[in-house]
Amino acid sequence: MLKHLEINNIALIEKLSVELNDGFNILTGETGAGKSIIIDSINALLGQRTNRELIRSGAESAYVEGMFQIPEGHIEKLLSDYGIEAEEDGTLLLAREIQSTGRNICRINGRMTTVTVLKEIGEHLIDVHGQYDSQSLLRTACHADLLDSFGGNIVQAAKRLYSSCLSEYRETKAKLDKLMKDNAERQGLIDLLSYQINEITSASPAEDEEEELLEKKAILSNAEKIIIALSQAQEALNRENIESVSARDGINEAIANMRAVSGFSDEYMRISSELEEVLYKVEDLISDIRKSREMIDFTPGILDSVEDRLDVIYKLKKKYGSTLKEVMEYGIKAQARLEEVINNEKLTTEIEGKLKILRGKLFESAQILTAERQRAALALEKNIGTELNDLDMRNSTFKVHMVRTVDSAENLGNEISDNGLDFIEFMISTNPGEPLKPLAKIASGGEMSRIMLAIKKILADADRIPTLIFDEIDMGVGGGTALKIGQKLHFISSGHQVICVTHLAQIACMADCHYYISKTGSGERTVTVVSKLEGEEIVREIARLMGGSDETEISLSHAREILKNAKGLKLKYDKS
Repeated sequence: MLKHLEINNIALIEKLSVELNDGFNILTGETGAGKSIIIDSINALLGQRTNRELIRSGAESAYVEGMFQIPEGHIEKLLSDYGIEAEEDGTLLLAREIQSTGRNICRINGRMTTVTVLKEIGEHLIDVHGQYDSQSLLRTACHADLLDSFGGNIVQAAKRLYSSCLSEYRETKAKLDKLMKDNAERQGLIDLLSYQINEITSASPAEDEEEELLEKKAILSNAEKIIIALSQAQEALNRENIESVSARDGINEAIANMRAVSGFSDEYMRISSELEEVLYKVEDLISDIRKSREMIDFTPGILDSVEDRLDVIYKLKKKYGSTLKEVMEYGIKAQARLEEVINNEKLTTEIEGKLKILRGKLFESAQILTAERQRAALALEKNIGTELNDLDMRNSTFKVHMVRTVDSAENLGNEISDNGLDFIEFMISTNPGEPLKPLAKIASGGEMSRIMLAIKKILADADRIPTLIFDEIDMGVGGGTALKIGQKLHFISSGHQVICVTHLAQIACMADCHYYISKTGSGERTVTVVSKLEGEEIVREIARLMGGSDETEISLSHAREILKNAKGLKLKYDKS
């Protein structure tokens, strides 16, 4: 609800501060005192269009600020979407400055924002019902939710069933769309994967192959040098010409000499044994060197084939991984993906069959929701018709216009509303013979306010907007109807904060809080003042509203009687 309103430099208001209460708040005052200015200021705070003429003469800017108490969970997600932190105590501060340059500065909880965001959030805080104001009930998009809320548990259960079917349908549709997208690129993807798999499998790479090839390349590239080195090493160890002594011959000679003296010392025996071991090792090394030399194939073309194979490996690594292990893993994954793509056609057929079944279930649940809505619509039309009749609008006809947007399950498209397959709009005719029109087409401010009051009375529990403002609601009505209006406003105020501007005592007497708006002179300037009335002040204002320009004991007595009767009516409503 709106707890505090601050207005600076708007029209006649130089500086005004008002503390508002919950329940039913009445604003009264003489014509031209500034009641409409307060409503205009609230509209500006809610992000409605304004102009520089609203700024008080001589001022550079106008400023309006409102402190709200927000029900728990009411707009927390909306605030979060715009990065606005909610206060722990549930308060929300809206502010708007209108500068003479045309610039607007808007803030929500101290955070600067745009007029558009201010308006979107404001629509969830206050409904202003007057001749030129945009109310939630005039927004066709809200009508389905309002009807569903009025329909109660039966409609809500049907809507939950529809929502469940819709969720499963959308999830399955998304899977099918993805498969269809893959299928559109299917042949190209199959060709690409097949080429990649064939390239890898044809090469048949081994994980350690590259290291072996590089080693072989190094040997082949230096084969002549290696053969010479191996030959010279073999010759040094095992010379076969008589002119030179080989390493093996030298070791044999040393062994013979050591054997000759080994009987004289254990040390000589040890040296002799180790020389024999060295001889065996040298003979093994001679054999290894000979084999290594013989294994070198210096046939022309061998090196070229090794380099060609390394080039194949280089190209594979460039395409599929930094190592041959990664290349091989890529091939395995490509094979799995290829099988998946090939199987997509079968999977697509299966999901298309499932989607057809879900489409039928969704359409059936939508029909159930429509049927329950139609029953609720008839009850809503009857109840609102009764309220309109009670508000001296006996010739008015209220109708819930429902049109099915899809006529069969086969025609369900991609865009399906969360609210079902019905287009719902509230229509009204205020005079016999006139065609039904959307609520927004009603011209008369007084009629509009009374229609809104009738609808709000019936939809009081369904409507979650905390604060309702009614302006010009008493236009063109008599005393009996005015009292009924006051009673209905009091009824609505049990679940909403209601603020009403009125000229009639029959409405004002039903208030929980009464504010009086007056003009006073301040030097050469005229300013608007708002005062909260108490006790006898309320009695005197009720007497004035009844037409008593001169305050008399009779008019005051009559005012007290009206207030007493109103108190009894309020108690009756509260008990019911």
